Amino acid sequence: MTPSIMFVSLLFVGLSMLISLVLKRKFASYSKIPLSSGLSGKEVAEKMLKENGIYDVQVVSVNGFLSDHYNPANKTVNLSPDVYNGVNISAAAVAAHECGHAVQHAAGYAWLGLRSKLVPAVQVSSTLVQWVLLAGIILINRFPQLLLAGIVLFAVTTLFSLVTLPVEFDASRRALAWLNRTNVTNQTEYPKAKDALKWAAMTYVIAALASLVTLIQYLLVYQNRNR
Repeated sequence: MTPSIMFVSLLFVGLSMLISLVLKRKFASYSKIPLSSGLSGKEVAEKMLKENGIYDVQVVSVNGFLSDHYNPANKTVNLSPDVYNGVNISAAAVAAHECGHAVQHAAGYAWLGLRSKLVPAVQVSSTLVQWVLLAGIILINRFPQLLLAGIVLFAVTTLFSLVTLPVEFDASRRALAWLNRTNVTNQTEYPKAKDALKWAAMTYVIAALASLVTLIQYLLVYQNRNR
């Protein structure tokens, strides 16, 4: 890894850690504020699915902290225990966001479909990319094609990060519109739910920027290999 790439990587690692710290503090703070509607995360999710005409998606609890996700393969909204059982602003925001993905799936949202199609390629590329890039940098003068192969693999993960952005922002938009429309959160709670999802989205923004900048740097290394 060249010094410039290492510097950029460390910079974005630092930014990512900072955003993650702020996110955890926000969620911890909003988890202490009871939801006036009295609904748990599970109940919020089930209500949002029902009101969007979705009856073939199951809401389940999974282990982990902020491990919440929607799985389009088996149509499950997976909520961490704190969200599944929580009766607070953070739980409502996260549960609604994950159901936002289920609504996207039911509506045939194109960006979600594209992200799902990229998953197999990302799984392969993420396994190989670090080793291929490292070997490509070491052997750049003898075998530059190896670095180019690594760049192609890295480009797949970068594309996935970029495609993830509209998927996540749209899910939050759907979630917040529903929370506001149904009064699951009141006028005091809604801005806090919006703030929590904003910081969650920032983690994806930083990841995408880091991946894009690093990809550009690898391309410059390849382009300037003979200079």
